[in-house]
Amino acid sequence: MTLDSDRVRDLRWMQRAVELAGCCPPSPSAYSVGAVIIGADGAELASGYSREEHPREHAEEAALRKLAPDDPRLHGAVLYSTLEPCTQRSADRTPCTYRVIEVGIPHVVIAWREPPGFVENCTGVEELAKAGVTVTELPDLADQARAVNGHLPHLKEAR
Repeated sequence: MTLDSDRVRDLRWMQRAVELAGCCPPSPSAYSVGAVIIGADGAELASGYSREEHPREHAEEAALRKLAPDDPRLHGAVLYSTLEPCTQRSADRTPCTYRVIEVGIPHVVIAWREPPGFVENCTGVEELAKAGVTVTELPDLADQARAVNGHLPHLKEAR
């Protein structure tokens, strides 16, 4: 693939993730996030959004729930998430960064990094990179991903 076709593919799937983020029931204490997992063949394997089936469910968690953790397609997949995968959760839930590492997804594409507000120092990008996962940021879609979260006071104040 060329850089141009990679970019077109990334923009297409991130736009799908942004649309999924718009499906999230708004929460005053959580981001609205969409996630899509794409196989090596370019087909969508699974998708999800925050609070899809549970008030504490994250988008990456929702998408991964739809696949077996040992699904061999995950080893050639790309995860598109509108927000940097989390590195902190309550004790009974595995952070999304570590879920991605555990199933062996080798590439993650995000629209924006988690800002301070709920977690002061999210290190998802750094933890993924440390584990050998390639991380691509698409800052030109960050405004769209943030717009879905306009209900959050700390994002309104940051504008």
